Amino acid sequence: MTDLTVRYLGLTLKNPIIAASSGYTGDIKHLKELEDNGAAAVVLKSVFEEEIINEFSEHLNADDEFQSNLEFLDYYDYELKEGALEEYVNLIKDAKKNLLIPVIASINCISAHEWTDFAAKIENAGADALELNIFLLPSDTHKTGVEIENTYFEIIKKVLNKVKIPVAVKMSPYFSNLSNMIQRLSETGISGLVLFNRSYTPDVDIDTMEVVSSSVLSKPDDYTLPLRWTALMSDSVKCPLSASTGIHNADSLIKLLLAGASVVQIASVIYVNGAGHINKMLTDLEDWMNRNNYFNIDRFRGKLSSKKIKNPAEFERVQFMKYFGNRGV
Repeated sequence: MTDLTVRYLGLTLKNPIIAASSGYTGDIKHLKELEDNGAAAVVLKSVFEEEIINEFSEHLNADDEFQSNLEFLDYYDYELKEGALEEYVNLIKDAKKNLLIPVIASINCISAHEWTDFAAKIENAGADALELNIFLLPSDTHKTGVEIENTYFEIIKKVLNKVKIPVAVKMSPYFSNLSNMIQRLSETGISGLVLFNRSYTPDVDIDTMEVVSSSVLSKPDDYTLPLRWTALMSDSVKCPLSASTGIHNADSLIKLLLAGASVVQIASVIYVNGAGHINKMLTDLEDWMNRNNYFNIDRFRGKLSSKKIKNPAEFERVQFMKYFGNRGV
C-alpha cells in the first residue's frame, strides 16, 4: 500500500497537495469540494492587511504613507466592506466545523503595522496554521534592499509574538541574494516557507491605450522557478518548504518533491480543470511511486536536490551555453 502522508507546519497531511489561497477557497461549498477530491489541507482566501487597517482605522495609528495606499485598493481587485473581518473569522469557524482536513488562514501583508493583532483572532477562531503572504514590490527608489528585507522580519516577529499556531511565510523571489533571504527567513522560528507567491502583473492594451491585467493563472511551465530554488535550498533551511506556482500535473508535483519540497500548493489548475484534478494528480503520483518501488514519499523526497545530484551546478547555471553557444545570430 502506497503511503502518501507528509509532514508540513507540524501537521500530518494525508498527501502532499494543498489547495492554495484563492477565490476557490473562500466559501464552504468549494472547500468541501476540495476536501472531497483529495486536498490534504486548504489555505483560505486571504484577508488583506488593508481590510484590517480599514475596519479598525479608528483604533490604529498607521502612518500617512500607509493610509495613502488605501486610495489604490483597486490594485488588489477587491472591495473593502464593513464586517469583512467578522466574515473571515466566521469562515474559519465554519471550515473547522465542516472539514476534517487542516484549515490554514492567510493574511496578505505589506507592512508590520498594528494589524498583527488580528492574527490572534485567527488563532482563536480555530485555524490550524497561518500563512503570511508577504510581497513588497521594490519600486520605491528611496528604500534600500535592506529596508525591504527588514520589513519581512518585523512582520514575522510581531506575528510570532501574537500566536502559538504554526506560521508559514509565502515569499517573493525578488531579492538581490535570494538564497540568503530564504535561509534567514527559515531561521526566524516560522514553521514553513512557500516558494513563491504569484502577484498581480500589469499589461498594456495597445488598442485602448489602457493598462490592464496580464494573465491571472499560472502556466504549466512556471513550476521551474520554484523547482530551482527548492532544489538549491531544501537541504539548507530550518523549516519545510512548500512549492507554489505552475504545478499543474503529477509530473511537476513529483519533480518538486524530488527537489526537496514537503508539499505543493495548487490553484490555477483547479480553475482550469476543476477540483477533481487533484484526484488525478494523486492517482498519477501513486502510479509513478509503484512503478519505481517507492512505498512512501520520504523514500524519494529530496533525492534530486542540488546537494544530492552528481553535478550541483545544474541548478546554478544561468546561461544557455549548451543550446545557443554555437549558433550564429
